[in-house]
Amino acid sequence: MALAASASAAACNNSPDLCDRAYNNVTHMGAHNSAFLRDASTGNSISGNQYFNATFALDAGLRLLQAQVHNVDNTLRLCHSSCALLDAGLLEDWLRPINAWMDDHPNDVVTLVLVNAGNQDAATFGKAFTTAGIASKGYVPPSSTAFTPWPTLQTLITAGTRLVTFVASVTPSSDHPYIMNQFSYVFETHFEVTETAGFNCTLDRPASAGAAETAIAAGMLPMMNHFMYTRITDSIIIPNDGAVNTTNSPATSGVAGALGAHAQLCRSQWGLAPTFALVDFYDRGPSIDTADAMNGVSSPEGRTSDEVASGSGTGSGSGSGGTKNSEEDTNGATSGRAGMETVALVTFLAAAVMLF
Repeated sequence: MALAASASAAACNNSPDLCDRAYNNVTHMGAHNSAFLRDASTGNSISGNQYFNATFALDAGLRLLQAQVHNVDNTLRLCHSSCALLDAGLLEDWLRPINAWMDDHPNDVVTLVLVNAGNQDAATFGKAFTTAGIASKGYVPPSSTAFTPWPTLQTLITAGTRLVTFVASVTPSSDHPYIMNQFSYVFETHFEVTETAGFNCTLDRPASAGAAETAIAAGMLPMMNHFMYTRITDSIIIPNDGAVNTTNSPATSGVAGALGAHAQLCRSQWGLAPTFALVDFYDRGPSIDTADAMNGVSSPEGRTSDEVASGSGTGSGSGSGGTKNSEEDTNGATSGRAGMETVALVTFLAAAVMLF
């Protein structure tokens, strides 16, 4: 593993410039489906959305982690559409190394966005957070609906409430007030994109929020989805890693479907930069360059070196370990296996649609 550069005590989320900035005025780059890896631990599954695990993403500067949560035998598991397709284990086991990482990085604010595929209540999520030891870091909002102003990063750090958690379709609970219903606070753009022309800044959900401009005026936080799929059948899509160097490019012009251009377009249309951006294979681009551009950060501190951030790699489950794969291993030698897996996937999910 490449060594991380040291961060000064004054840096918040890798930059002193961000400490006094409100949480909602920072662009938080995020790993979409961060628990689902395309690496040795999953046989380089074509269902995987990332080459590196959650703590590698945090080391590289991402501060937003997204995942899908399913209920299996009354336990919360991280599963990609179906636990029979790709099972990344218990939610609490994924949260533990994130908690440990936060203990080792006391000046960083981390955001979690969890798809509540099993429609579980806040108490069930709260149990997993408590078991993992991370619940005490949770930020408690002043309202159960969108609000302004948000605290600054430094305020969250000083208060020890450095974990901001959004869970889709969950009813707020006074027993677990740090678990926020995602669509009461956040709106997002379209997420089932299969061509570069499909990226836009139109509000996709929640539909009840109206247009993006209306949602922003109401204090909702904009999430820009920027990941592309390959369509296998009318109902089956898989993450597109073939175009990811283009998709995650920080270029603001001249590159069709570039992350940088998408972020710039949304900032122009919305009158503010995206609060959140989600990408697949975050290390390519690298995607964090676009967040730095949105945040006006020119000299980030305390990140892993470019050797890790720009290459394909493998993490070990949801822990912090991992090694660097060769380009041949991730993009060449797996092509035959990927073809066989595609056939198996189509057979298994003949009538399925990939969940966000």
